[in-house]
Amino acid sequence: MARLGRSFAFLWSSTGLSNLADGVLKIGAPLLAVTLTRSPTLVALAGAAATLPWLVLALHAGAIADRADRRRIMVRANLARAALLACATVLAALGLLNLWLLLAAVLLAGVCEVFADLSAQSVLPMTVPEGELTRANGRVSTAQMIGNDFVGAPVAGLLVVALPAAVFGSPAILYGAAGLLLLGMRGTYRLPEPPARRPMRADIAEALRYLWGHRVLRGLAITAGLLNLANAGYFAVFVLWAVGDGSRIGLEPGEYGLMTTAFAAGAVFGSLLAGRAATAFGELRTLVGNWLVTSVLLLVPVIVPSPWTLYPTAVLWGLVGAAGNVLVISTRQRLIPAELLGRVNSAYRLVGMGGMPLGAALGGLVAELAGLTAALVGATGVCLVAVGMVWRALSDQFSGPLTSAPTLSDISTSR
Repeated sequence: MARLGRSFAFLWSSTGLSNLADGVLKIGAPLLAVTLTRSPTLVALAGAAATLPWLVLALHAGAIADRADRRRIMVRANLARAALLACATVLAALGLLNLWLLLAAVLLAGVCEVFADLSAQSVLPMTVPEGELTRANGRVSTAQMIGNDFVGAPVAGLLVVALPAAVFGSPAILYGAAGLLLLGMRGTYRLPEPPARRPMRADIAEALRYLWGHRVLRGLAITAGLLNLANAGYFAVFVLWAVGDGSRIGLEPGEYGLMTTAFAAGAVFGSLLAGRAATAFGELRTLVGNWLVTSVLLLVPVIVPSPWTLYPTAVLWGLVGAAGNVLVISTRQRLIPAELLGRVNSAYRLVGMGGMPLGAALGGLVAELAGLTAALVGATGVCLVAVGMVWRALSDQFSGPLTSAPTLSDISTSR
């Protein structure tokens, strides 16, 4: 961590705590929903509520990140999440927990997440040298996976059984601590020359034009959007496939949390190995290969619904998924000019994540009408189509042996 600096250490530590909170809430919310209803459509609403704010607020949050101090935005967003979830904890402890309280808490926490996450990705290039971006993103991704899945997920499974109100209470404490840690970062994190004061819609329009005009970013954003839409549909109902007496796999809530722990174990290695893999095989081949493997692996729990196949598959999901995520984030940070980073990142995340609430809702609807198998296999098919599209769109830019393959940045001038 020495070369990455003191400010990065505070950012990294805050990321770990906030993602531990994310993990408890991300896994705890659908598990709580399963205890309140067995309707696939209603359970899927928990996933839709968490991602709906990206569809509504991403562009405005990115524009604000380019106008204001990005660290302050993160501090305020984390403290707001802490306060909101503290209120939900009190209501749940008073015996008022129901599906609608659950959805409201997840939705409001998601609103804060949009501002916190967009500012975090935009503040990182202001914290470390450009040559250290991939390494820093690998460290951040590792902290995210450890917090989200390695620790947060099994804790969530235990809390759902032992103390449901703590599914809100423990993230409230963690978000508060994450916000306070960011105060240790030195300096200001506002652009030296922020965009001229003009209507926010003009800032947003500029970002959308840049994203659409850049063939690499456009291709990655559209592919990420399709993949996230399909994965949201898959995992919105997968909990019904995996958890409970009537499920195909038959896991207990705590065992479901262990599945995401297995995912995190793979993700830690994937985050750290991403740079080496890209050097050996080229960024495009590594990224598309990771997406392809992840998509095919979605079929394994469907074809062989057993804990003995689920846990190794989850390790591989994490390994290849995290490596791809590090490459995509690092590429965006290199390609997007600093003065546009918040806005273009937000436009990218809108395309990439905006379809997730729709995907979650579609997954629930398809499962309700045609069954869980149809929903899971259909989502896998969409993933495979998306991977094929990005390969066809970008592979003609690459030639030569694997070890001499250029990076995604090498075609950034062809816009």
